[in-house]
Amino acid sequence: MATTTGAPGTALDRTQAIRWRQTWAQVMGGFVPHLASLEETLCRAAETVRGRAPSRVLDLGGGPGVLAERMARRWPDAAVTLMDLDPVLLALARGALDGEVRTLKGDLSSPGWVASAGGDHDLITVVMTLHYLPPVQVRAFYDDARRCLASGGLLIVADLMPDDGVPSLMSALDPAPDEAAAELAWAQWWGGVGEVKGLRPLLAQRAAAFRERPPAEFTAPASWHVAIAREAGFGEAGILWRCGRHAALAAVA
Repeated sequence: MATTTGAPGTALDRTQAIRWRQTWAQVMGGFVPHLASLEETLCRAAETVRGRAPSRVLDLGGGPGVLAERMARRWPDAAVTLMDLDPVLLALARGALDGEVRTLKGDLSSPGWVASAGGDHDLITVVMTLHYLPPVQVRAFYDDARRCLASGGLLIVADLMPDDGVPSLMSALDPAPDEAAAELAWAQWWGGVGEVKGLRPLLAQRAAAFRERPPAEFTAPASWHVAIAREAGFGEAGILWRCGRHAALAAVA
């Protein structure tokens, strides 16, 4: 089983880390309707594509590791790695996961993350992360992700992808979530984290890291992502799951 690295300069006990990760999961559920359905769908797809459970899994932009933890428990023999840029979220993951998941700091806007992550992964997931990057960096990401996958490996990208007629395996008529409520819950969550003394040094690091990189809020239609994945060399690419404006693309290396 993989090990985690510590979070220098913090004084966060495991109980606190678990509690903040639980409330994070609730906040994310407000942004992504039927998030549990998405996670179950992507796990089943990973098992189906190779006819077995994946042995090497990489969760990119995985925040405090909620999805990574669920995958590690579903596939106990797998080596699961979580990568994120946010020092606060990484500290929560390291404080709560107790060796279940390997954690790495990495920036998807730069190709340097590829060397840190390594290759031959059976599954790469990136959920609600690519919209932070501008189009040129999203294009580069698909190339980088393909290089990190084993032959026949699966990439799943879940994000805001408006439906433009691309056939999907799951169609939902649900309305968009209450965005105002979700944004308020997000602000309240970070406000609460700011009151945790053990995380204040990392909050300062976080502010410095993101000061010069506001989110791109890039939202491309599903067909754009499918086309870019195929241009990057994925043999198959299509929409695996959809709920309103949210969708998950599956691409096979």
